[in-house]
Amino acid sequence: MSPPKSDREAAQRVIAENRKAFHDYHIVDKWEAGIVLLGTEVKAIREGRVNLRDSFARVDRGEVWMENVHISPYSHRGYADHAERRARKLLLNRHEIRKLVGQVAEKGMTLVPLELYLKKGRVKVLLGLAKGKQAHDKRETIRKREVDRETRAAVKERQR
Repeated sequence: MSPPKSDREAAQRVIAENRKAFHDYHIVDKWEAGIVLLGTEVKAIREGRVNLRDSFARVDRGEVWMENVHISPYSHRGYADHAERRARKLLLNRHEIRKLVGQVAEKGMTLVPLELYLKKGRVKVLLGLAKGKQAHDKRETIRKREVDRETRAAVKERQR
């Protein structure tokens, strides 16, 4: 029997991840935000028909918008439909938006959606404040990952 999950883990289900963001950026800080969605978009997201690759967020006139997120059409739709790559408004507190404006104004900083998940029946996005990696940083990350993998394999082999 597995140990009981905490309320947070039980109420949260990850739908989509942006793994490429962790490869391309150093994640400095993270925020959780709600999203303004249409009904067919929510149903399509529940089906897992969403792609966060190459997506980003921007602050415009005191509002945060998520761009370039692809949500495929809902499979059982009737006449109602939505634009697949439309800009979607993110819901954050005013003081959080003020913080974001100050930090994004720094050179080289950007907002990147890291995860899309359901939390207590609501669709949420995990936003990351990110700084772009140089090519040598990416190579270093790959090298570290390979070394970790080799060490785990050696430890596992030694335990046998």
